[in-house]
This record gives sequence, C-alpha cells and structure tokens, in this order.
Amino acid sequence: MWTAIHVVDDYSRAKEIENILVEEGFLVKIRIFDKDGDSSLYKILAPELEAEDIQLALMDLGII
Repeated sequence: MWTAIHVVDDYSRAKEIENILVEEGFLVKIRIFDKDGDSSLYKILAPELEAEDIQLALMDLGII
C-alpha cells in the first residue's frame, strides 16, 4: 500500500524531491492532492513499509 510521506505546493519541488529519493534508492511517486484555483498540493507517496526510512532520509538530507 502507498502512503504519503510529504506534501508540497509546487510540482517542480515535488519532482526534485522525487528525483533525490530515487537516487537514494527509494521507490516513490507523485500524485496531486488538492487543487484550488491556480494552486495545487502534491503528495509524495512511498510504499508503506519504506515510509519511516524515507522520512529519516528526508530529515538527513535537510528536506524536512
């Protein structure tokens, strides 16, 4: 099952984070979470079993 590990309000930032995590060896994907007019929120998703490891990697990389 996929679970949200981070939410951002910019698609290019979501892609940047996705690319960093893929380079670190994680399986992730991006989905739109909410759209209100011109603004959107994007979820970065990962397999539930890897979510904790990815959260730690995000902290180590200074992303969150």
